[in-house]
Amino acid sequence: MLLKKIVIIGPESTGKSTLCEQLAAHYNTQWVPEYAREFLNTYGTNYTFENLGEIAKGQLEGEQLAINNMKQEVGNIQKGAAKATPLFIDTDLYVMKVWSEIVFNKCDNKILTQITQRSYDLYLLCNTDLPWVKDSLREYPDLKTREKIYHHYKDAMLNQNTEWVDISGNYEQRFLKAISAVDKLLISVSK
Repeated sequence: MLLKKIVIIGPESTGKSTLCEQLAAHYNTQWVPEYAREFLNTYGTNYTFENLGEIAKGQLEGEQLAINNMKQEVGNIQKGAAKATPLFIDTDLYVMKVWSEIVFNKCDNKILTQITQRSYDLYLLCNTDLPWVKDSLREYPDLKTREKIYHHYKDAMLNQNTEWVDISGNYEQRFLKAISAVDKLLISVSK
């Protein structure tokens, strides 16, 4: 089995977690939840610049745990194996970078270094065309701010080398666009 890591990113309330869960169910695989939600639910929403480093560390640990679990379930993940299996990741360190720059106007060098050292196979960038859904952890209900944040993510995608796809439309349209992109990736691996 060849593991393909697919990251779902974008501003808050753009359906990232929903999409991860749907895709994992569709492909009968695992997904990595966004660690920031767990952290903020545990410690509160009055976070500091230093907390973002802790959140980044927790996100990477969750990702590694999922990879280890998949190895244990299926055996060793070997390069060049015929079957590709996706792992869906709800946010990565680009999210930490954008979040940090939006809130604190700076980003920890450890996060920036980790971004350059991480390797993923596909990004699904969720657009802001879904209605904002209020919850206790979300900070930016106005569309103008969400669109500004989306453009930070888009700039990040344009300035890196991994393939990415813009995911927009209603929930069903997003799901179908994501399946199309993931299938394309998985088919290209099996050829």
